[in-house]
Amino acid sequence: MTYSYNRLWKLLIDKRMTKTAMCKAAGISTNILAKMGKDEPVAIESLAKICIALGCTLDDIVEIKTK
Repeated sequence: MTYSYNRLWKLLIDKRMTKTAMCKAAGISTNILAKMGKDEPVAIESLAKICIALGCTLDDIVEIKTK
């Protein structure tokens, strides 16, 4: 199973928001951002914080692919 956060990166571009600003708004650490940059899994609590900060759903920010 692989994870892709490309939807999140596109959403940030559409909202003209930097990754750093998103981290501050969501209250997540840069370590979580680094994991997402490598398409690694992160805790659902962190994803929920991002969704709340951006006013979106999980489907808007992450895609789970099965091989």
